[in-house]
Amino acid sequence: MLRRLAAYLDSIKARDPAPHSRAEILLYPGVWALGLHRIAHALYRQRLFFFARLVNHIARAWTAIDIHPGATIGRNFFIDHGFVVIGETAHIGDDVTIYQCVTLGGTSPDNGVAGKRHPTLSDGVIIGSGAQVLGPILVGERARVGANAVVTRDVPEGAVMVGIPARATMVDGGAAQPPRFVPYGTPCSEVFDPATQKMEMMRCELEAMRKRLDALLGESVPEAERDRA
Repeated sequence: MLRRLAAYLDSIKARDPAPHSRAEILLYPGVWALGLHRIAHALYRQRLFFFARLVNHIARAWTAIDIHPGATIGRNFFIDHGFVVIGETAHIGDDVTIYQCVTLGGTSPDNGVAGKRHPTLSDGVIIGSGAQVLGPILVGERARVGANAVVTRDVPEGAVMVGIPARATMVDGGAAQPPRFVPYGTPCSEVFDPATQKMEMMRCELEAMRKRLDALLGESVPEAERDRA
């Protein structure tokens, strides 16, 4: 157990340059929130819902991080700072990083649809500060969601999402081998400056239209050859 804890603390240190030791990381609110969630989730699985909620309530008051006891969370999950909300049916894979003020929210309960209501984050996903990921969508492996983005549709593997509503940029979030950790969800370059972000999105749309046009032209050529035959 101590070995697993040490590996977890080392995984956080690899993503955060601020701490000087493992002991310092033990004071992080995200670490306490996750530890208390493990207890609450175990109680939830035993259908001890009141006690699960009680642990959740203590964790939220102590850390300013609200993780529903029903949420499923994998290994090496790191919440950097607080004010994060994670819903009941959220599923989080391994090595996921979430920054402050993120919501993994659900669909409206007034539509009468039960079951999966919250997002699934695959392994290696990074969610930037202030982002909102809403509904029973899938965020693919190593995808990055930029700060303040609002995601309501599935995110492809390795994509970098920015904007409201979130759209994929031309940068591949999983291109580096091995994958390079990039803080805050997007590379810190002038490409993602707010002044140039709209132009970047327009380039993405133009590239998508060009690919679609090439596909349509490719489909029309065989038909023309069949007509001549």
